[in-house]
Amino acid sequence: QVQLVESGGGLVQPGGSLRLSCAASGSILRINAMGWYRQTPGKERELVAVINSGGSTTYADSMKGRFTISRENAQNTVFLRMNSLKPEDTAVYYCNANIALYTNTAFRPYWGQGTQVTVSS
Repeated sequence: QVQLVESGGGLVQPGGSLRLSCAASGSILRINAMGWYRQTPGKERELVAVINSGGSTTYADSMKGRFTISRENAQNTVFLRMNSLKPEDTAVYYCNANIALYTNTAFRPYWGQGTQVTVSS
């Protein structure tokens, strides 16, 4: 079975930075796309950024120029560097990965439990 473990969340002042990480483990055959999503109370979960297996990236408009997604394939790890943080960035951030297993070679999405990011003075 697959497990995604996130880390790096916390409290930061407006304008500050955080770096999130997410490591996938299990009987993993291959990981295609990996990404970050976030959710706040009363809102739907929204895309933050996604990176495919070839390194191409996609960002939500509000994150462009501030957030950077990257990955280390050998470690099955995805990162999110967040700069110039704003109070409206406060949310639970969830790691997502599209993974095929040795026991089931069809790709399917897996989710981490989330890590809290709070931007406040």
